[in-house]
Amino acid sequence: MSSLVTETKIGFKAPIVMAAIGLVVLVFFGLLGRDGMANFQISRRQDAIQLPDVPIDSSLLGVVSGILMLALAGFSLWLTLRNRKTRMWSISIFGFLGIVSLLGWLAADNSVPVSFIAGTALVLAVPIVLGAMGGVMSERSGITNIAIEGQLLTGAFMAAVVSTITGSFTLGIISAMVAAALLSMILAVFALRFLAQQIIVGVVLNVLVIGVTNFLYQQWLTQDSENTNFPGTLDIIKIPFLSDIPIIGPVLFENRITVFAALLIVPALWFVLFKTKLGLRARAVGEHPLAADTVGINVARTRFWWVTIGGAIAGLGGAALTIGNAGAFGREMSGGFGFIALAVVILGRWHPISASLAALLFGFSIILRVWANQVSPGIPSDFITMVPYVVTIIAVVGFVGKSRPPKAVAVPYVKG
Repeated sequence: MSSLVTETKIGFKAPIVMAAIGLVVLVFFGLLGRDGMANFQISRRQDAIQLPDVPIDSSLLGVVSGILMLALAGFSLWLTLRNRKTRMWSISIFGFLGIVSLLGWLAADNSVPVSFIAGTALVLAVPIVLGAMGGVMSERSGITNIAIEGQLLTGAFMAAVVSTITGSFTLGIISAMVAAALLSMILAVFALRFLAQQIIVGVVLNVLVIGVTNFLYQQWLTQDSENTNFPGTLDIIKIPFLSDIPIIGPVLFENRITVFAALLIVPALWFVLFKTKLGLRARAVGEHPLAADTVGINVARTRFWWVTIGGAIAGLGGAALTIGNAGAFGREMSGGFGFIALAVVILGRWHPISASLAALLFGFSIILRVWANQVSPGIPSDFITMVPYVVTIIAVVGFVGKSRPPKAVAVPYVKG
């Protein structure tokens, strides 16, 4: 009994980390913060519902946020002393206060366009979200997917080229998904048929795709970019009335089809994984393939199709990079998003919704760097860039703890 109690005892990492961050916010964003008013713009001019701007002293915001964050750290300590986990709602509020204080600190004597920042963060996070969904599908079924970077790059290339040549965004998206799915099939075949080391195969596929797309870009696309690499971007779809709601409207109901697809895929994947027999079988072959095989589940077939469909979803994420945002293909334009997607899969504990929320942090970091350079040009952009990565490390150490992957991931299964 004593050993059981020892194993389940809650550690003090969460309250310690929360207290440290709260103290940093209180001191550096508050007591030693920047003078000036930060004006939070809630509504846009075209919104049907107009809410007034919220001006607040930047230093005061830091002080209030810091105190509230320290109070939440105290609440976390109170729960820990009673051997209870820190509540997710308190961690969410804690993170929200930290983000608001950071925005207020950056925007002293300037405005914070809340809808623009939130909406752009979502758009920039979509490739990471969809790449992470491909990673979740692959690893939940027992195959390590290091090739997400290559899948995103493949999708980006195919979407741009096919959309330009055919003049059809629909064909561009389909080709991106098909090409990335074929790349995933190679990973699945080598892992299942030849029992190859999955990490090595994934790395090789990434290098191969980077080399091929760089070659084609240099030798083909740059020679006639107007006819091969000038697709433009998907039209923005506005859902009547809902798109006019402040903050929520521009973020969730006024976007391109790739964003809407991501918003549907994430909950759909959660439902399939945890609420259907199909998802139960996939999780079974990822946790205990021998037991799954014993009850009649075809382990190899299940893994093959989950990896392949996951690759198609990652390919859609690649399309979001080009026709969903940039409007053209560029050399190695995935820029490490595939590896970030792999990181958020682990950070999100192989859960679709948690991984997506982690991906939003990186989307926020990208737009934050751009916006911060405009409102606070004196602040080094490298400092702003490192914030989400530091927060991620803190989250892993302080809140996530030890992540346990599916037991059979990267473990080849030989029937009989």
